[in-house]
Amino acid sequence: MPEITGLREVSKNAVLVELDGESWRKIPLTAAARARLRVGKRLEREELRLLGREIRRAEALNKATRMLARRPLSRALLEDRLEKKGVAPVAREEAVEALEQAQYLNDHSYALERAASLAEHGYGNAAVRYILEHERVASELIEEAVSSLDSELSRAQVIARAIPDRKRLLGRLARRGFSAAIIEDLAEHEIGSDQERLGE
Repeated sequence: MPEITGLREVSKNAVLVELDGESWRKIPLTAAARARLRVGKRLEREELRLLGREIRRAEALNKATRMLARRPLSRALLEDRLEKKGVAPVAREEAVEALEQAQYLNDHSYALERAASLAEHGYGNAAVRYILEHERVASELIEEAVSSLDSELSRAQVIARAIPDRKRLLGRLARRGFSAAIIEDLAEHEIGSDQERLGE
């Protein structure tokens, strides 16, 4: 059985393992620690299997962390992306659970922040719900996130002040998922305002 004859740190996150006096491979530092590698240890079949699992786990965690650094994701979206990158199911599950325990991945916070961002970008409640459902956020979290937003009417009124053209405004609100009741209310209000101006 091969024996570890050297462990050399090659970066802050990786070590080069030397077996029987020859460089073998660079592995994540966390994998080396979790597999309890040390100079003088013989790598028998069971140790090699354990090391392989730890390497896959560390690589999955590294990929997941990089994905979340680019933009927040729901748990389901992160799992999908890791699967598309070829990450094995066990390693994928362990990486996701580790990130949840560290509060780096949190569907509750994600739903609240994503809903607020969509609302700020002019989306109505129906669109916010649809997008969060598409991102596979749990329905109770979606409802909590939507209920935390400013009223749909007040958000529509902000858009109305920015788009004075009534036809354009109503089209925008419909495309952005505002409710029919809100659109009708604004349409009636605008018509009433126009009539009042004409009567002056």
